[in-house]
Parts: sequence; structure tokens; C-alpha cells
Amino acid sequence: MVSNGSEQIRPVIGLPTYVEQARFGTWDVESAVLAHSYVRMVERAGGIPVLLPPAAVARPELVDRLDGLVLTGGADVDPARYGAPPDAALGPLKADRDESEFGLLALARAAGLPILAICRGLQLVNVAFGGTLIQHLPDLLGNDDHSGTPGGFHTTKVSTVPGSRVAAIAGPDVKASCHHHQAVAILAESLVATAHAPDGTIEAAETTDGSFLVGVQWHPEADGTDTRLMRALVEAAASYRRERNS
Repeated sequence: MVSNGSEQIRPVIGLPTYVEQARFGTWDVESAVLAHSYVRMVERAGGIPVLLPPAAVARPELVDRLDGLVLTGGADVDPARYGAPPDAALGPLKADRDESEFGLLALARAAGLPILAICRGLQLVNVAFGGTLIQHLPDLLGNDDHSGTPGGFHTTKVSTVPGSRVAAIAGPDVKASCHHHQAVAILAESLVATAHAPDGTIEAAETTDGSFLVGVQWHPEADGTDTRLMRALVEAAASYRRERNS
């Protein structure tokens, strides 16, 4: 956090949402939603969570108001964005979310904003930087060990790469909460794979230069007792805020 005299100023962390039909009270309407576990994770780590709706055009004015960004999990990225035809097992696509978040990522990187990319977020970063995706991991592995149960997670022991940022944050091994049927295929040239599942699936990637950007294929928000990754983002966001305002 940033000190302002005796006051600690918490960095503002953006959390993209997505549109779903939602019921509450007597209403059943299209809503911008996100699992509350993301909000709790940011709060526990010392940041201020701000929900970002999937507006069609990402705006620099929005990025100017953020100190950090979490690219959240969710729907599959449209394979047209990496030049592939859709697989039969492709999940639902959300064109408005893709449009918003690819633009948001580009603006955030240009501004040097610290970024933590989670599950879909890692996949989006890889595609945005020129990589490709495995559209249905069970077809390649012959099992659905990474998919978890409907509405649940599968615990995978992930090994991090020594000397990497994610290893410094989370240690050599992570009991990762996974729920993904897609994964990185060709890793973008500007990214380095920094964690793997026992079957070789890339479970984390990061940049080696520029501002903080760590992507993990697992869901750290699913573990209410471990805020290490989010604390690392919040610390980077606090530094970003301090340098920007100096």
C-alpha cells in the first residue's frame, strides 16, 4: 500500500466482469457479474476491488484510474483471434467480453499497469501476444483432470520454474485449484512458461521485461487462505501508483 502521511492508500484493482442472465428478487435480467471470490481476494490482499463491465471499447481514461488489473476467468476466447476454426468442444463465446478485454489489456500494457491473469486471463494474454490455444485439453491428454466437476475445481500439483517470478511468489510447488478445458498450445514469444502440471500442461507464464505480468492457469481466488499472488499484484500496483504520482 502507498503511504500518505499516517494514511495507507490502497491501490485500485480492476476486475473485468461478463454478461449473464441473472435472477435476484423479482428480476431476471442481463447483468454484469463476477464471482465474489475475486472481490474477497483483492480485499484480503490490501487492494480496492473495482468491477469493470464489458464495455465495447476500452478507454484510456479507465486505465488511468486503475493501479492494477486482474484478467479474470470465464468463457473461451474466440479461436478466430488466433486463426483457428472452432473445435466441436468449444464452450460459449462472449464477443463483447473479448472485444473489451483485448482492448483493456493493450491499454494496460502500454501504460505499464501491473497485471495478474487468471485462467481465461492467461489464455487471453497468450493470444493477444501472438500465441495459440489447445481448444479442448481432454482430446490431447485422454482425461479431464484439469476440468474439475461442474461448478467445482480439481486440485493439481503444479511445479514452478526456479528463478521465475511466480516461483518467488508461490514457491516451488503449488496445490492449484484448476477448472479449465483449454490451455496454451504455442506460447507467445514474449512470454516464458514458468509452471507446469505433471502432464506438461503450461500452468503459468510471465513476461521477463516490462511491468509486472503474471498469468496462471489455475484459480487462486478459489483458495481463501492463500493471497500470495494477489498480494504480489497489490504490491506492484502500490509501487505503480507511487511512481505515477511522484
